Amino acid sequence: MNEPRPLVAMIHAVPAAHRIAEEAFAREFPQATVWNVLDDRLLDDARDADGLTDALRRRMLRLIGHVMDGGAQGLLLTCSSYGEVVDTARALWDAPVLKSDEAMFTAALTGPYRRIAVVASTAPAVPAALAQLEALVPVLRPDRPVDIVTALSEEAATARGPEATARHLADALHATGSTDADVVLLAQYSLTPARDALAALLGVPVLDGAGAAARELRGRLTRVPGAGRTTTAAVSR
Repeated sequence: MNEPRPLVAMIHAVPAAHRIAEEAFAREFPQATVWNVLDDRLLDDARDADGLTDALRRRMLRLIGHVMDGGAQGLLLTCSSYGEVVDTARALWDAPVLKSDEAMFTAALTGPYRRIAVVASTAPAVPAALAQLEALVPVLRPDRPVDIVTALSEEAATARGPEATARHLADALHATGSTDADVVLLAQYSLTPARDALAALLGVPVLDGAGAAARELRGRLTRVPGAGRTTTAAVSR
């Protein structure tokens, strides 16, 4: 008799995140049945309001309630702008609810990495990722030092193809002296297709948020051997 397939919901604010996250789950957690929910006004409305309002927080909680009532056994919120709502959701529902990049940050901070680089192609993504990482440091590795560096390549946002994107990201890391990092974190889901090419250029592991989230939920919702381990795109140094 076949094992039931875990139902994992994903709530998106932009259509591109839908495709990236689905590809990650197909690769890392193929046992899951994925349920995508898209509200493509979430991000624009938050920008227009200059941040999250109580109305927007309630709206996101209604979306979360919708998938939980529909039987979701796990949830990934792919929009980092609404990450704070996850803390409320965890108090209301027992199913695991993940912020967009939380599993990636956890994997980086609990791994053997001394120097962590965060790379992005849009300026707001850098301080957002940095704030989340720094907030987790005293919780996840209070007794181990960590050096966090960042790099921004706006050219990568318009590059044609994963290889070109990876080259722009690598150039940005070189320009900031960050190529000696032990691991590189992609601050946006949109950069995920460049993960393998960037790892090959730099010779270090590269983590992406969607893949890390898929592995985290796989570890929580199945008993597959090796579930929950962090795998990365990497080459020998």
